[in-house]
Amino acid sequence: MSSTTTKTKSDVKVLKGQEGARAAEDAVLAYIKQMNRPFGAVDVSANLKGAVTKPLTQKILAALAEKGEIVQKTYGKMNYYVADQSKLETLPQEKIAELEKQLKTTNEELKTTAGDLRTAANDLTKIKSTPKDDELDVQIADMTSQTSKVEAHLKTLRAGTTLISAEELAKIETEWGKWRSEWVRRKKIFNTFWAIISDSMTPQEAEVVQEDLGIERDTPEHVKLERSALCQQKMVPAKRKR
Repeated sequence: MSSTTTKTKSDVKVLKGQEGARAAEDAVLAYIKQMNRPFGAVDVSANLKGAVTKPLTQKILAALAEKGEIVQKTYGKMNYYVADQSKLETLPQEKIAELEKQLKTTNEELKTTAGDLRTAANDLTKIKSTPKDDELDVQIADMTSQTSKVEAHLKTLRAGTTLISAEELAKIETEWGKWRSEWVRRKKIFNTFWAIISDSMTPQEAEVVQEDLGIERDTPEHVKLERSALCQQKMVPAKRKR
C-alpha cells in the first residue's frame, strides 16, 4: 500500500464511544438523505471514508429502519436502505417557480451563447480559408501573367491581324467534312447491326451485352454538338475549275 493511501486513511477520524455513536448515526442518516438512493452497509461505510466501520454502519442502518427514519429493502440476501420519501423536505411552490424561471433564463442564455459560438466558428472557417500573404503573392503573380497573355492576344485582335488564312480555313473545313461524314457513316452501320443483334433482347439484356462489349454511346455533350448549328449546316462542295 502506498504512503499516500495510508496517510489518507490515517487522517479519517473513526467515530467511537457514546458521543461517537451518536455522531456516527447522524452521519449515516445525513448521507442516506443527501444521496437519496439505495445503499448497502458496505457502500455507506466506504463512502464515509471509513469514519464509521462496516459492522457499526450495519447496526445503525438496521436501527434507523426500525425507528422509521429510513426504509429497508431486501433483495435475496442483501439489504438496502433508502431515505423515507415522506420525511424528505420538499421545496415550496414559490421556490420551484423561482428555479423554473432561472432555468428558463439559463436556457435562453445557452441558446444565445450557442448562436455566438456558431458565428465565431463560421468566422474562424472563413479566416482559415483566406490565403496567407505568401499564397497571395503566388496568386497575384499567376493572375498578372494570365492578364499579360490575354492583353497580348487582344492587342493582336485589335490590330486587325489575320489569325488564320483563307487557305488554312478551307483546309480545316474540308477535313471537318471528311471525318464527320465518316463518323456518320460508321454510326449508321453500327446502328443497323445493333438493331439486328438486340431485336430479340429485352432492354435490360441489351444493356448488359452493350456493357460487356464495351460499347460507348454518345454523351450529352456529343448529342448537344450533333444538334448544334455546326453539325446541322450542310457542307458546300468546292466548285471544280473548268
